[in-house]
Amino acid sequence: MFLGEFEHTLDDKGRLAIPARFRPELGQGLVITRGLDRCLFAWPLAEWRTVAEKLGRLSLMHAEARRLQRLLFAGAVDTQLDRLGRVLVPGFLRSYAGLTDAVVVAGVLNRLEIWDREQWNVERTAAEDQSAELAEHLSELGL
Repeated sequence: MFLGEFEHTLDDKGRLAIPARFRPELGQGLVITRGLDRCLFAWPLAEWRTVAEKLGRLSLMHAEARRLQRLLFAGAVDTQLDRLGRVLVPGFLRSYAGLTDAVVVAGVLNRLEIWDREQWNVERTAAEDQSAELAEHLSELGL
């Protein structure tokens, strides 16, 4: 399980050092792709396979399913941590998420989210400000 948020920087080659506490779960590899809300998602390879299997069961005849599959699969890259615990974030993914240098790596249960630091601050503030409303809506779903 991934928990916590960590500030890091991209180096001039687009490499990101993954926080040390997350590295053991990523030892078999990871998949980085476009996420929702203009961040990147990074899944351990085994978790990615589970997500891919579920997404593969969506109907090809449903436009929203096709669109989500395109977003996640067409932008996905599988990679490994280098010996220093870094991953190369391809330029098209950095562009999608607006990543330049200052980033936040957030642990979110089964995945990491990689955010531009300023965008993360906006998102985190919105979640904090709306926490009571979010909890109320989610309680209707059985949480």
